[in-house]
Amino acid sequence: MAEFDRLKGCIEWIDLSFVERRRTPEWAIQVGIRCHLAGMSLRDASQFLEELGVQRSHVSIHKWVHKADLQPISMATANQLAVDEKMIRLHGQQFWLYGAVDLQTNEILHISLFPTATKQTTRWFLAELHHRYQLTDVLFLVDDADYLGPVLAEDGYDFRLSHMEIGTLSNVSFGK
Repeated sequence: MAEFDRLKGCIEWIDLSFVERRRTPEWAIQVGIRCHLAGMSLRDASQFLEELGVQRSHVSIHKWVHKADLQPISMATANQLAVDEKMIRLHGQQFWLYGAVDLQTNEILHISLFPTATKQTTRWFLAELHHRYQLTDVLFLVDDADYLGPVLAEDGYDFRLSHMEIGTLSNVSFGK
Protein backbone atom coordinates (compact mmCIF):
# COMPACT_ATOMS: atom_id res chain seq x y z
CA MET A 1 0.00 0.00 0.00
CA ALA A 2 2.99 2.29 0.53
CA GLU A 3 3.47 2.46 -3.28
CA PHE A 4 0.14 4.22 -3.59
CA ASP A 5 0.89 6.72 -0.82
CA ARG A 6 2.76 8.68 -3.48
CA LEU A 7 -0.53 9.16 -5.34
CA LYS A 8 -2.15 11.09 -2.51
CA GLY A 9 -2.42 14.85 -2.37
CA CYS A 10 -2.83 17.63 -4.86
CA ILE A 11 -1.97 16.87 -8.50
CA GLU A 12 -2.26 20.39 -9.82
CA TRP A 13 1.51 20.88 -9.78
CA ILE A 14 1.75 19.17 -13.18
CA ASP A 15 2.04 21.87 -15.83
CA LEU A 16 -0.24 20.92 -18.71
CA SER A 17 0.64 23.82 -20.98
CA PHE A 18 1.97 21.27 -23.51
CA VAL A 19 -1.57 19.96 -24.16
CA GLU A 20 -2.73 21.17 -27.58
CA ARG A 21 -5.85 19.12 -28.16
CA ARG A 22 -8.45 18.87 -25.45
CA ARG A 23 -9.63 15.32 -26.21
CA THR A 24 -8.70 14.10 -22.73
CA PRO A 25 -9.84 15.83 -19.54
CA GLU A 26 -6.94 17.51 -17.73
CA TRP A 27 -7.63 15.56 -14.54
CA ALA A 28 -7.17 12.31 -16.50
CA ILE A 29 -3.86 13.46 -17.97
CA GLN A 30 -2.66 14.41 -14.49
CA VAL A 31 -3.78 11.07 -13.03
CA GLY A 32 -2.09 9.16 -15.87
CA ILE A 33 1.18 11.02 -15.39
CA ARG A 34 1.02 10.71 -11.62
CA CYS A 35 0.35 6.95 -11.78
CA HIS A 36 3.42 6.45 -13.96
CA LEU A 37 5.57 8.65 -11.72
CA ALA A 38 4.43 6.58 -8.75
CA GLY A 39 5.84 3.46 -10.37
CA MET A 40 2.99 2.04 -12.42
CA SER A 41 3.83 0.77 -15.86
CA LEU A 42 2.38 2.73 -18.74
CA ARG A 43 0.00 -0.13 -19.53
CA ASP A 44 -1.18 -0.33 -15.91
CA ALA A 45 -1.75 3.44 -15.85
CA SER A 46 -3.76 3.10 -19.08
CA GLN A 47 -5.89 0.34 -17.54
CA PHE A 48 -6.40 2.44 -14.40
CA LEU A 49 -7.66 5.35 -16.50
CA GLU A 50 -9.95 2.95 -18.33
CA GLU A 51 -11.47 1.94 -14.97
CA LEU A 52 -12.14 5.65 -14.41
CA GLY A 53 -13.94 5.86 -17.75
CA VAL A 54 -11.14 7.38 -19.86
CA GLN A 55 -9.72 5.22 -22.63
CA ARG A 56 -6.20 6.23 -23.59
CA SER A 57 -3.36 4.03 -24.77
CA HIS A 58 -0.10 3.53 -22.94
CA VAL A 59 1.53 5.42 -25.83
CA SER A 60 -0.56 8.50 -25.01
CA ILE A 61 0.51 8.37 -21.38
CA HIS A 62 4.13 7.97 -22.47
CA LYS A 63 3.82 11.11 -24.61
CA TRP A 64 2.22 13.04 -21.73
CA VAL A 65 5.05 12.12 -19.37
CA HIS A 66 7.70 13.11 -21.90
CA LYS A 67 6.03 16.36 -22.92
CA ALA A 68 5.62 17.33 -19.26
CA ASP A 69 9.34 16.49 -18.80
CA LEU A 70 8.53 14.47 -15.68
CA GLN A 71 10.32 11.17 -16.21
CA PRO A 72 10.51 9.14 -13.01
CA ILE A 73 13.97 9.43 -11.51
CA SER A 74 15.56 6.75 -9.40
CA MET A 75 16.69 7.66 -5.92
CA ALA A 76 20.09 6.15 -6.65
CA THR A 77 23.02 8.04 -5.18
CA ALA A 78 25.79 5.82 -6.42
CA ASN A 79 29.37 6.95 -6.20
CA GLN A 80 30.49 4.15 -8.54
CA LEU A 81 28.71 3.07 -11.70
CA ALA A 82 29.60 0.24 -14.02
CA VAL A 83 29.04 1.29 -17.62
CA ASP A 84 29.19 -1.14 -20.49
CA GLU A 85 28.24 -1.56 -24.11
CA LYS A 86 27.33 -4.78 -25.85
CA MET A 87 26.46 -5.69 -29.41
CA ILE A 88 23.18 -7.58 -29.68
CA ARG A 89 21.15 -8.91 -32.59
CA LEU A 90 17.43 -8.25 -32.90
CA HIS A 91 15.50 -9.58 -35.89
CA GLY A 92 18.75 -10.18 -37.74
CA GLN A 93 19.99 -6.64 -37.26
CA GLN A 94 22.94 -5.51 -35.16
CA PHE A 95 22.43 -2.97 -32.36
CA TRP A 96 24.53 -1.63 -29.50
CA LEU A 97 23.09 -1.74 -26.01
CA TYR A 98 24.61 0.68 -23.50
CA GLY A 99 23.91 0.24 -19.80
CA ALA A 100 24.78 1.77 -16.42
CA VAL A 101 24.52 -0.24 -13.20
CA ASP A 102 24.78 0.88 -9.57
CA LEU A 103 27.39 -1.49 -8.16
CA GLN A 104 26.07 -1.23 -4.60
CA THR A 105 22.48 -2.24 -5.42
CA ASN A 106 22.90 -3.96 -8.82
CA GLU A 107 20.11 -1.67 -10.05
CA ILE A 108 20.14 -1.01 -13.77
CA LEU A 109 19.98 2.76 -13.80
CA HIS A 110 19.85 3.42 -17.50
CA ILE A 111 19.94 1.59 -20.81
CA SER A 112 19.89 2.82 -24.38
CA LEU A 113 19.88 1.04 -27.71
CA PHE A 114 21.66 2.46 -30.76
CA PRO A 115 22.10 1.13 -34.31
CA THR A 116 25.84 1.74 -34.11
CA ALA A 117 28.57 2.31 -31.56
CA THR A 118 30.49 5.54 -32.03
CA LYS A 119 31.89 8.27 -29.85
CA GLN A 120 28.72 10.28 -30.50
CA THR A 121 26.34 7.51 -29.42
CA THR A 122 28.47 7.05 -26.31
CA ARG A 123 28.18 10.79 -25.58
CA TRP A 124 24.39 10.65 -26.10
CA PHE A 125 24.14 7.78 -23.63
CA LEU A 126 26.24 9.60 -21.02
CA ALA A 127 24.24 12.82 -21.54
CA GLU A 128 20.96 10.91 -21.00
CA LEU A 129 22.42 9.31 -17.88
CA HIS A 130 23.52 12.68 -16.47
CA HIS A 131 20.22 14.36 -17.35
CA ARG A 132 18.22 11.67 -15.60
CA TYR A 133 20.34 11.26 -12.45
CA GLN A 134 22.13 14.60 -12.02
CA LEU A 135 25.37 12.74 -11.36
CA THR A 136 28.28 14.42 -9.61
CA ASP A 137 31.48 12.90 -8.24
CA VAL A 138 30.79 9.50 -9.79
CA LEU A 139 33.55 7.07 -10.66
CA PHE A 140 32.69 5.14 -13.82
CA LEU A 141 34.05 1.62 -14.03
CA VAL A 142 34.48 0.47 -17.62
CA ASP A 143 36.11 -2.38 -19.46
CA ASP A 144 38.26 -1.86 -22.52
CA ALA A 145 35.27 -1.15 -24.79
CA ASP A 146 36.12 0.73 -27.96
CA TYR A 147 34.45 4.03 -27.12
CA LEU A 148 33.62 4.23 -23.41
CA GLY A 149 37.11 4.86 -22.04
CA PRO A 150 38.20 7.32 -24.74
CA VAL A 151 34.98 9.37 -24.51
CA LEU A 152 35.09 9.47 -20.71
CA ALA A 153 38.73 10.63 -20.89
CA GLU A 154 38.07 13.25 -23.59
CA ASP A 155 35.03 14.65 -21.76
CA GLY A 156 36.72 14.85 -18.36
CA TYR A 157 34.80 12.13 -16.51
CA ASP A 158 36.34 10.32 -13.55
CA PHE A 159 36.72 6.68 -14.62
CA ARG A 160 38.78 3.58 -14.09
CA LEU A 161 39.41 0.72 -16.47
CA SER A 162 38.42 -2.47 -14.76
CA HIS A 163 39.72 -5.68 -16.25
CA MET A 164 37.80 -7.78 -13.76
CA GLU A 165 34.48 -9.22 -14.92
CA ILE A 166 32.01 -6.45 -14.13
CA GLY A 167 29.21 -8.43 -15.72
CA THR A 168 26.98 -5.42 -16.29
CA LEU A 169 25.51 -6.54 -19.57
CA SER A 170 27.06 -9.95 -20.00
CA ASN A 171 24.28 -11.68 -18.08
CA VAL A 172 21.34 -9.78 -19.59
CA SER A 173 18.87 -12.00 -21.43
CA PHE A 174 16.82 -10.71 -24.34
CA GLY A 175 14.39 -13.56 -24.85
CA LYS A 176 14.62 -16.20 -27.55
